[in-house]
Amino acid sequence: MAQLTPSKRTWNAFKRNKIAVAGLVFIAITLLVAVLGYLIMPDNTPQANNMTIQLSIKKPGAKFMMLLIRKGEQVDTVGFFRRMFFGQPSFYREVPITGYYFKQDSIHVNEYIGNEDKPDPKAYNIFEVVTGIKPRYHFNKVLLSPTFSCEKTAEIYKNFSDKIKGEQITTKTFWLGTDVYGRDLLSRLLLGTRISLAVGLMSVIISMFLGVTIGSIAGYFGGWVDGALSWVMNILWSLPALLLVIAISFALGKGLWQIFIAVGLSMWVEVARLVRGQVMSLKQVEYVEAARALGFNNRRIITKHILPNITGPILVLASSNFASAILLEAGLSFLGFGAQPPMPTWGGMIKEHYGYIVMDSAFLAIIPGLAIMLLVYAFNLVTVGLRDAFDIKSQSTRI
Repeated sequence: MAQLTPSKRTWNAFKRNKIAVAGLVFIAITLLVAVLGYLIMPDNTPQANNMTIQLSIKKPGAKFMMLLIRKGEQVDTVGFFRRMFFGQPSFYREVPITGYYFKQDSIHVNEYIGNEDKPDPKAYNIFEVVTGIKPRYHFNKVLLSPTFSCEKTAEIYKNFSDKIKGEQITTKTFWLGTDVYGRDLLSRLLLGTRISLAVGLMSVIISMFLGVTIGSIAGYFGGWVDGALSWVMNILWSLPALLLVIAISFALGKGLWQIFIAVGLSMWVEVARLVRGQVMSLKQVEYVEAARALGFNNRRIITKHILPNITGPILVLASSNFASAILLEAGLSFLGFGAQPPMPTWGGMIKEHYGYIVMDSAFLAIIPGLAIMLLVYAFNLVTVGLRDAFDIKSQSTRI
């Protein structure tokens, strides 16, 4: 029987932990949702910011009839990848209605205002609804010309009416309801997945780069280098992570990229402490002494001989830090220091609606809160699975 490589042995050990595998599957699904983004969202406008104030705070599963009125300004169709990452500006203005009928050149609708108010009757010219162009400048001149008969005029009206009934009167379902501004909550929740994962990924990359570099230098060289770097690490280690992130955010300003840097700079100390200890325990082993005897320089010894042997603890800490970064981002957004509106973040969604928890619309804050909890829990499950998989003693007891 062929001997398994260390990576395959670790993967086999990880697969035996079914709960950890379930957490990894959940993270993979979340990542797929984040990548597809606007392609799978009910509201694919930029930032999922299509507001319909009349539909403010509607319960999950609410359905409304909508009249789509073509916008007068020019709206370009964007390409596939641009639509996937940045969304497609809407071609139409959405008007919620409870009923409609056609009369001559107009569509008469009962516009929905609220559950406790009577619908507001309004009339829109069908040509303007279809084309977004006011008819007094174009359409009426054509219809009043001698070349058009009454039958021809009626046929044109019928064609426009059929187009409105077939394409521009739709039923829209809000599966998770709407927020205080009448925006689709499901769309903003899905887009918030992209923000949370992006902050987690970039923060982990920054913290890993700084932590591994500084920790390996401190642990390998020792002496005054280790003393100076350890002093810096101990000072930063004594500061609460959230307060440190807020302080860095004040210095850098508000925004998504600033959050990447702030969260990353707040988490590297834990990585550096771990790497420092691991490097100090490995720098005196035989294969490192052999590398020195062969004349290899310090950089090669660290990168080629020491760091590959502490990959396990680093990956475990990276998974744990990913969950911590998501929580930090949510806390910052709740306090107003994260990504700024209208960009949807789970922490920002809770901030906008936490007052409704004591009312009959608690779902507005509970749903993004559950999303944060599930994603962080999934990363914690993966962390436990990786810890067990890289633990050689625990593997030997299972065999």
